[in-house]
This record gives sequence, structure tokens and C-alpha cells, in this order.
Amino acid sequence: MILSSIFQMKPPYKITGKILKLVASISERIGEVNSAHLNKPPTELRKKNRIKTIHSSLEIEGNTLTIKQITAIVKNKRVIGPKKDILEVKNAIAIYDYLDKLNPYSFESFCEAHAILMNGLIESAGRLRSKSVGIVKGSEVAHIAPPSEMLKPLMNDLFDYLKNDEDLGLIKSCVFHYEMEFIHPFIDGNGRMGRLWQTLILKDSYPVFEYLPIETLIKERQDQYYESLRKSDNTGESTVFIEFMLAIILESLEELLNIQNVSFINIDRINLFKSIVKEDFFTRKEYLKNFREISTATASRDLKFAVENGLIEKIGDKNRARYRYKL
Repeated sequence: MILSSIFQMKPPYKITGKILKLVASISERIGEVNSAHLNKPPTELRKKNRIKTIHSSLEIEGNTLTIKQITAIVKNKRVIGPKKDILEVKNAIAIYDYLDKLNPYSFESFCEAHAILMNGLIESAGRLRSKSVGIVKGSEVAHIAPPSEMLKPLMNDLFDYLKNDEDLGLIKSCVFHYEMEFIHPFIDGNGRMGRLWQTLILKDSYPVFEYLPIETLIKERQDQYYESLRKSDNTGESTVFIEFMLAIILESLEELLNIQNVSFINIDRINLFKSIVKEDFFTRKEYLKNFREISTATASRDLKFAVENGLIEKIGDKNRARYRYKL
């Protein structure tokens, strides 16, 4: 096993022609997503994708619950199944609901997320492992993780890279995912943390990734996922894994763009426009300009709904009315 990556401040990887092509294609698709107002997908689609994400990420780890059972748990309905599996789902729901409060560049936040995700499942939830571990695939030891005394400095180096390196967030999210899996900082839950944290890093630059079920595509290509991790281990750099994950990211965006008859309701448009104007004042005309497919009357109803539900404040009246989202 080549351990060169654990002795360097910046994790080793190469920017290949394949990586450059994938990044260019992803950037194009993100532009198309923004133009189609899909950077914050419709409410119903977001709910479905969140459930698919939880199901796939936990199924990779051996969870036996179905999408139907997970949907029932989301709706606070009683489900019959293994207690451990039900607790895993409840913890996953809790961490995804908490996503906006997590800082992708904070090691403390990272440990806090693990504590929520593994609460009640292991005694050391949120704490780095204190013993050595090896990853077994079949009858063979596939990976020997770094010793426990190296974990804190290795994770600090990894977060320093995440905060300070000038590479694109797309690439850094893949590098972090691989290196975290390599370091294996926790006694359990490393795989789901790697996938969760990559989503969080991507979400910081591109809001659409919060609700894209990337884990579903990983589950469908689970053998390739582990093979790309193995090949990166053997070469001592994450290049192969970066190529694999960028291809997954591209496919997830293309699937979103292929959805037909996506319909937005008023709350979808209101939430989307908030991500555009942020704390600035705006007029009905400016709101309408962003949603050319709706009528003036629909825009007025949207804004009236938002005011009545305490989402925005209104200053002035009629043609002089201005609006601003409440903090």
C-alpha cells in the first residue's frame, strides 16, 4: 500500500485531460440548470431526491429498509424493521435537515455531523478512533488505515487544503471524499461521512447539489466506486477517484435536466428568488423578469402569499411597492 498522500500538505493528484473535459461539461450543465430555474428544484422533487439519497447512502452500508419504509419514517409513521436500520435512517434525516448549519471547512463541524449521523449506533460518535483498523473486502485486507495518533494532524491538513487550495470546489470535493476515506478517521460511518461531506462542499458553491441524489448513482455503480478507491490507493493519488466522481456528478446534473414537465409552485419561485436577490430590495417587475413564464397576476399572488406568510416584507404600495426577504 502506498502511503505517500499522508505525508504531504496537499493531497497528490493529477489534473488529466479527462478531468478537464468533465469539469467543462459540468460547468455547462450548471449553467443550463440555472437558466431552467432548477438550481433549487421544485419542492416535491427535492423531497423525493432527499429520500433517494438517504436510501442509497445507507443501502451501500448494508441498511435493509426500502424507499417506502424510509418515506414513512420521514412522515413520522411507524415502521417495522431492524432497530439499527431505523435508527440509521432517523439519524440520516436529522443530519440532512441540519445541513445548512454545518460548515464544510470546519473540522469541528465535521465531527459534529458524525455525532449526529452515528448517534446511538456507536459509543464514539463524533470522536476520532483510538485504535488501528484495516478494511477487509472478502477474505483480503483491502486497506490499512493510518494509525490513530496521526488522525488529528492528517485531518487538520486535509481541512487546510480544503480551505486554502485554489483548485475548483468540484475537484476539492472529490479529493476530500477520497482522502477522508483513506484516513478513515472514525471507527465506523466513514463512507457515509465521505459522501455527505462531498455534498456539503459542492452545495457551498452550487446550491443545486443539496438535493441531487448523487448517492443513488454511486449505489448503482458500487463496484466501480470501490474499484476507483482501490486504484487510487494503489497509485498513491486520488486521480482515478476524481475522474469517477466527476462522471457521477455530471450524470446527476444531466438526469435533472432531462426531467420533463417540471412545475414550480409559488413557494418554489419564492425560495429560488431569495437565493438570487438575498437581502436586497426588489420590485414586482424584477421578480417577474426572473420568471418570464408566469403572468403579472401570478407574480402579484406570489408576493402577496410571501408577505402574508411572513417570508418577505413590503414597503410602499401599488407601483411603488418594494419587497425584501426577512432575515
